[in-house]
Formats: sequence, C-alpha cells, structure tokens
Amino acid sequence: MAAKKKPSAKKKLAANKAPALKKKPAATKAPALKKKPAATKAPALKKKTALKKRPTAARRPAAKPALEASQFATKDGGPWGKCFLPRIDGERRCWLVKSEPETFSWDDLLASPNGTTHWDGVRNFAARNFLRDGMRVGDQVFFYHSSSEPAAIVGVCDVAHAPYPDPTAFDPAHPGFDEASSLAAPTWFVVDIRAVESLKRPVTLAMIKKEKTLAQMALLRIGRLSVTPVTAAEWKTIIGMSQG
Repeated sequence: MAAKKKPSAKKKLAANKAPALKKKPAATKAPALKKKPAATKAPALKKKTALKKRPTAARRPAAKPALEASQFATKDGGPWGKCFLPRIDGERRCWLVKSEPETFSWDDLLASPNGTTHWDGVRNFAARNFLRDGMRVGDQVFFYHSSSEPAAIVGVCDVAHAPYPDPTAFDPAHPGFDEASSLAAPTWFVVDIRAVESLKRPVTLAMIKKEKTLAQMALLRIGRLSVTPVTAAEWKTIIGMSQG
C-alpha cells in the first residue's frame, strides 16, 4: 500500500492559515455637510460723529434774598395798598418825585412863578396811580435829581393842586402826546408842586443805600418810577441826614 504523502510544508502553512477575515463593509460615509453660506457681513457701523461739547453753562448768580413785604402792603390792596387807603382828617402823606436836572432842575422850580409848576410827562401807570389816586393837596414831596452825578434828594416841595388831566398828552407837538387819551377820558394826570425849601445838604443815593433803616424805601425797590411813596419814618430819617 502506497504511503500517503505528507503535505508539503507550504501546504501545511496554508492549511494553518487563519481564515481570511471578512472585510467589513466600508462605513457608509456621512453625507458631506453642506457648507454654511458665509455669514453676511453686517454693514460697517458708521463712526459716531463726535458730539460737540456744549459750552459749560455759566453759573447762575446766587439768588438774591427775597425782599420783605413793602411797608405799604395791605392784604387786599397789594404791595402799595396803604398809599390808596382813605385818610383821616388832616393826614399828610409823603412822596418823592424825580427829574433829570438837564430837563427840569430844582433851581428851575425855584425860578418858576411862585416856585410852582405842574408835574407833567408821567407815562408809567404805576407812577400815574401814585400821582392820581394817592397824592392830595398839602402832601410833602422830596425833589430828587436823577441821572446825575451824584443822584440825590435836593429839596422839599408840597402838593399845591389836586390831580387833573395832563395837557401835554393832548398836544401832538409834545413828546408825551397820547392819541388814546382825551379830555373826556384822560389817561394821564398831573399835580402842581410848589418849592418849600432846599435841603441843607443833598442826601445822595449812595447815602440812602448805606442807611439800614431805608433799605425798604420805594426809591430803592422801584427806582425806575418817577413818583414813589415815602413813609413818615423815612421822611424823618432823610431830613435828619440832610442836617447832619
């Protein structure tokens, strides 16, 4: 019996070879991700225009302390109510009238017939009210030089005639003419004032401002008016200052 042939070494090796591994199926490739569209660039922001610096606001001056109530104030009549209250018999009230010496001075009054003139040209309603509704014959009046150097009270007058319509308001040639004023319904009034005496020493505006007891004087509170009231105490103080 023929001996069986031994398989060759090569064959043995082949026989001993591990069975070939089955190839794993190729992994299914994930579908390629679609590229995101490039983000649209936001439009470049415009550079902010540099704000112009506002000029530094000027500091407001400190508020002036409120003035005390006028010495003539009344509850119902306002700050000057006492000027228009009924009078007791024989009562004399005090006033101040202003004139620029270049227009009409104290010397001009002294040189007038009987030292008397009508006080015309008042074209302010508050001053008109003091003159028309406040002044009465016999009242005492300070004569004050305004717009002069120095501005000062220079003389004493009295009211010589009760208020009556200002004739200059009806004269077209006069600077104070007012076509709205008529004899039937006058708007503006005058009084006659008469010189009594010159002050021994003029009392200047600067002197009045320094005197504490005159701090509330109407001349200082409403200095723009050509006619203002004066209290009896103020009158006495100023007469004393003129004699000092």
